[in-house]
Amino acid sequence: MMDGKTRLLDSINIPADLKKVSEEDLPQVCQELRDYIIDALSCNPGHFGASLGVVELTVALHYVFNTPIDKIIWDVGHQAYGHKILTGRRDRFHTNRKFKGLSGFPNIFESEYDAFSVGHSSTSISAALGIATAAQLSGEKDKQVVAVIGDGSMTAGMAFEGLNNMSAANTNMLVVLNDNNMAIDPNVGGLSEYLVDIATSYTYNKFRHEIYRGLEKLKLTGPRSKEFITKVNNSLKTLLTKQTNIFEGLNIRYFGPVDGHDIHHMTKVLADLKNITGPKVLHVITKKGKGYKFAEENQTAWHAVGARFNIATGERIEAIATNPKPPKFQDVFGHTIVELAEKNDAILGITPAMPSGCSLNIMMGKMPDRAFDVGIAEQHAVTFSAGLAIAGYTPFCNIYSSFMQRAYDQVVHDVALQNLNVVFCLDRGGLVGADGATHHGAYDLSFFRCIPNMIVSSPMDEEELRNLMYTAQLPNQGPFSIRYPRGNGSILDWRRPMKEIKIGTGRKLKDGSDMAFLTIGPLGVKTALVINDLESLGHSVAHYDIRFIKPLDEDLLHEVFSNHKKVITIEDGTIIGGMGSAVIEFMVDNGYHSKVKRLGIPDKFIEHGTQTELYGECGFDREGMHAIALQLLEEKVSIA
Repeated sequence: MMDGKTRLLDSINIPADLKKVSEEDLPQVCQELRDYIIDALSCNPGHFGASLGVVELTVALHYVFNTPIDKIIWDVGHQAYGHKILTGRRDRFHTNRKFKGLSGFPNIFESEYDAFSVGHSSTSISAALGIATAAQLSGEKDKQVVAVIGDGSMTAGMAFEGLNNMSAANTNMLVVLNDNNMAIDPNVGGLSEYLVDIATSYTYNKFRHEIYRGLEKLKLTGPRSKEFITKVNNSLKTLLTKQTNIFEGLNIRYFGPVDGHDIHHMTKVLADLKNITGPKVLHVITKKGKGYKFAEENQTAWHAVGARFNIATGERIEAIATNPKPPKFQDVFGHTIVELAEKNDAILGITPAMPSGCSLNIMMGKMPDRAFDVGIAEQHAVTFSAGLAIAGYTPFCNIYSSFMQRAYDQVVHDVALQNLNVVFCLDRGGLVGADGATHHGAYDLSFFRCIPNMIVSSPMDEEELRNLMYTAQLPNQGPFSIRYPRGNGSILDWRRPMKEIKIGTGRKLKDGSDMAFLTIGPLGVKTALVINDLESLGHSVAHYDIRFIKPLDEDLLHEVFSNHKKVITIEDGTIIGGMGSAVIEFMVDNGYHSKVKRLGIPDKFIEHGTQTELYGECGFDREGMHAIALQLLEEKVSIA
């Protein structure tokens, strides 16, 4: 609460309420909204810095535009918390990213104000162009369509594809380029430097603005004069900055840069832009984490807060652990690639804009010339890796499983077809938790299994991860995929000497006669607990770690089906086409007739919640596995 003042935010349930606020009170609304986000996330962690950075922009957009008739498409959606709070979800915001609660990202099934479901970067311009074109075709001349995209997302090829199409379409839409020089980690590449150059050329922008105003007064700003004005702008930019404006080079009107934290100026500029037809870009300068000292000073750490924190001190409030925790899989990757690279000069590290998220930043700190952040560009990351591999290097290309979907063609065409030794380390495999459907790594086991030449593996623990990484960098291995989950492993003493694992070999972890569990990845650790439960009831249960879904360990599977008529397969991946499917294919092809029950992610999009809650939703938490096993032991489960 603000001292002595009525809290305006309490009266704002939808944007129509916001429009009733006087313009002079908008700074108070912004301060209250920023305080609300900080308070809420201190208790319920989520994406933090991005939403704080666009508070004024969010308020200005909903104040000026007529949402939900006018459409705002937020790129990625990390920055959309303020949008959610202003669009009827303030009272439910405490459920954000919780099981059965609000999604952490804009979602068309959640609100009519969410114009497009997002979660991956660089989709906003294409989506907005589609919506704007549809409005044009439908004769909705007054409908406004706005895409809000960060400078980090602008590094992806899809954003440029959208801009290129937008320049030729001549639809009535606005791209707001939110420039804070950050994605999750600091932006890299020429585009980031270029935007800084534009932002600092105030002489150009002031001169350009005055010329346009003059032409407007003379009524010389109609459609026929657009090309002339663009050429004048291009000439001015070249003269004053020695550069051509990339947007106006595409015949897209460029405005800015403007101070994204000046709410009064933002509303004025947006109101002016409503009356200018055609495609246009507004360049807005903001600061990620604005208004919260600790987030401003350490923007990467405060991109998303994974734990509750003390607002006054910024100190993270972690649950008190009674025992030491094993390391995160990502950190094991980060330290292991450095160990391997110290002994193998051919090893390089590549990531598309996630160095801290995947822990490649460890290698970047120790070997800066051998680790590459290529920006939010998964397709480029894969083909860049292919180029390195064909020249004799061994690139470890680390991409989150969910993001690997965006580079599938490059994996098939540029890596597998040429049988190149690119090592794909797929972080965040399986159900990731609160980020939900857009971020679950559900599909990689299935979509990599069908690619020729591809080795597809998943370690059960940290030691196995290290051994697989060691194996993958040995000569003549070809395309090699290693997927592992978000979060901590299970072994405290994980820094053991690495050793080669024979490709396509699994392992028997435990013998048994009544039933066999076949697992892949870290779910094998949880399955061991279920097996202990079953054995305490008098059942004899075998456990096999498949380890390689491609190539399969056929000798191991012959043993399984020769000795077991009841089999359960368990995987943290889609049940269609995954490990269980591969096992059943083997069984049928080889004439076995066991009863097999497959557990995995069902054929639907799984929403958000804790990993434990989501495992329960999918039926492979401890209780679910136990119940299915008992049913199968009693022969109540049909053949899968």
